[in-house]
Amino acid sequence: IGHPEIFPLVLTTKTQEIFNCRVDEDVTEENCYKIIKKEDIIQDLETRANISDFYPVRKVVLEYPGEELLVVFDAKFQYGQNFYIVASEEAKENLVKPPDTAEEEEKEDIEEALDPFKPLVPRPWVSLGSEKEVEEESVKDNVRKIKFKISRVRRKFGAPIAFTDKNASHGTDGYVECTSYEDKTFSIKMLEKDVGLQIVPKVRETSTQTKWTYPKNAATQYCPRQFSEEEKAESLSSEKLKEFLTSVHLRVEIALQQNEIMNAFFDDWKALAEDKSSSDGKPDIYLKAYQSFTDQQYLKDRTISCICWHPTISGIIAVSARQQLSYEDQVKLSNKSLLHWSVILLWSFSDPIHPQLILACPEDIYCFQFNPSDPNIIAAGCINGQIVLWDISQHGGKLQKEKPVADEGVDSDSEATAVAEVATKVSPGVMPSLMQVQQSSTEPLLVKYCTVSSIEYSHKKPVTDIQWLPGHFEDNQNRPENCLQLVTCSPDCSVLFWDIPATEHQEKPLSGVPDTSKHLDLSWKPLIKISLHERDANTEYGPIRIILRELQYCYKTSGKAKSLSAVKAPAKESPYTEMSRSSSKNLEVLENISTNFFVGNEDGVIVYSDWKMKIDTNSAKPTQKYSLHTETINTLQRSPFFKDIFLSIGGQNFAIWKEGVTNGPILQSSCSAGRYTAGQWSLARPGVFFIGRDDGNIDIWDLLKKTHEPSHFQNISKSVITFISPGTASPEQHFLAVSDNLGVLHVLEICQTLTHPSSNE
Repeated sequence: IGHPEIFPLVLTTKTQEIFNCRVDEDVTEENCYKIIKKEDIIQDLETRANISDFYPVRKVVLEYPGEELLVVFDAKFQYGQNFYIVASEEAKENLVKPPDTAEEEEKEDIEEALDPFKPLVPRPWVSLGSEKEVEEESVKDNVRKIKFKISRVRRKFGAPIAFTDKNASHGTDGYVECTSYEDKTFSIKMLEKDVGLQIVPKVRETSTQTKWTYPKNAATQYCPRQFSEEEKAESLSSEKLKEFLTSVHLRVEIALQQNEIMNAFFDDWKALAEDKSSSDGKPDIYLKAYQSFTDQQYLKDRTISCICWHPTISGIIAVSARQQLSYEDQVKLSNKSLLHWSVILLWSFSDPIHPQLILACPEDIYCFQFNPSDPNIIAAGCINGQIVLWDISQHGGKLQKEKPVADEGVDSDSEATAVAEVATKVSPGVMPSLMQVQQSSTEPLLVKYCTVSSIEYSHKKPVTDIQWLPGHFEDNQNRPENCLQLVTCSPDCSVLFWDIPATEHQEKPLSGVPDTSKHLDLSWKPLIKISLHERDANTEYGPIRIILRELQYCYKTSGKAKSLSAVKAPAKESPYTEMSRSSSKNLEVLENISTNFFVGNEDGVIVYSDWKMKIDTNSAKPTQKYSLHTETINTLQRSPFFKDIFLSIGGQNFAIWKEGVTNGPILQSSCSAGRYTAGQWSLARPGVFFIGRDDGNIDIWDLLKKTHEPSHFQNISKSVITFISPGTASPEQHFLAVSDNLGVLHVLEICQTLTHPSSNE
């Protein structure tokens, strides 16, 4: 991994003797390099054919541009075998002749090529006038100096000195007191003075006594004082009144216009959170039951793990189911085979009894997504860590076929007969075979998966989240392409990026059960693997949910697109490579994209990191982490209106985050009485989202009304809410799909209050 030019291989004793590379004789751990001619290896391949030790790398040998290949003895089995071959001239030169030695030789050649040093010859100084400026700025001593002469009687030179104690005040020659005195020749006027004052309140005790008086009834009559007729006429004809009216009439007109336009005394703050009710007494926030789906054969005693609406066909919804196990039991049983069918059911609003399509799965499905650019391609993550693909392009007509919606007053006997026919086809407690289901004309069509990932290079634990990555392509014919990359995460502390080759749909419809040997591709491997851990503390982060920015990558394809079944990766290649060699060579990553992502792990921690791989490692070091939730993160979703706002739900609280704000969430809820199990943003209003709880209730949060508690809650089921997915049938009709732990899918119609946003929401 990280060295595509190195190919490990096993050289037997016979091969070592033929090419003179015997271990501990011709090659040792210190002297491990051996140069072998390309013709000798080709001759050995022609002589011994399949039994040659170079047969696994024959393609590398034939395509090698040089005449001599470097074979290295791997004493420590660093690449898994006792020898490895170097498949590029540049890598061979770097191994045989390290870059440090080459740089030293180049430095010596450069030093020899330089001219010998020539001493600099000083030139005579030419005055440009700078000495005048220096002379002007120099300090000159112009003050007359005072001279002092200190002398002593000559006879005292060298005389002995005797030190005695003496009071300084008794003598006049050794002590001089300089007392202050007022000099009247000049005076200094004080300009400022600092004065400090301390104010102490005076305390005084006083008392008063009020006298109580008996109440008395009293009345007062006010009479207006009116001008006389002469005073009125004089006042109206005065110039003072005319000047006053002329000065204020413009302001009065503006005030009257404002009063007509709006009520200046209206309290907008109280009206913002005012609870309104409809005329019939019902609350204006509610979820109306529209339809429910269940299946006694595939969903009995199972829990719905994921819900997805069809991106282009209205009224089509898909669900996946898994065993009713806790999260710990799912991780323990992720490697065990299941004794029942694992399917994805596609339902239609026109037929709530029979599924339109059934997608067969190798294991229980934890999550799945439709391809946004080509909804006929469906990708899913299994509980054992594998990735599965379906192509339902041959069955699109069955989904788009219009069927009459049954009237509400349909005969109950006919509905019971239809249910009885479905129940009698299968004996109680006996699971029918695939052929029995496919042969029945009334049963839905069973679609087999076309591609499944390699078990060895897939996730080691259940795939908990899967997302398609949109791409931009450049082609000679300028034709649109599909989303060909997706990302998955799992609690095994890994995030995998998968590269999917372009599909070539068949023209003839499939008849009967498809031949799985033509479509099953167990060699599918991820393109990039990212391990989430901290190197210093050896702390691993098991991601449950992941959010990425919209990525842009560029393909320059050549030739026709390959089908999913036609691409087979060799078993000896590096495990994390593309499935298509031609596309991987032409893959160009843009430099101005954002490689940051958020993940929520099984411990309730939100991790913000960068997935861009460095040269020396394939792991992503967490940039920031927030331990806010006490349990597993079950929802981590970006707002459909703001690309930098996302919602996280886990345990008994939720939080709203803003990308770029590093000091925590911008909104955090208090702990609720029950556990939050699922949640989703509203597709119509930016300030509304829905949260499912373990008691079967749905909390409706409207942030414009309340931020400390839900605006409304409604009971949907008597079991745990497992998944929530909003959908839109038309601008006036919005749905909310809710699944529970009993295998029942509830489709609820959202009221108009929750689907019509305000102008500045």
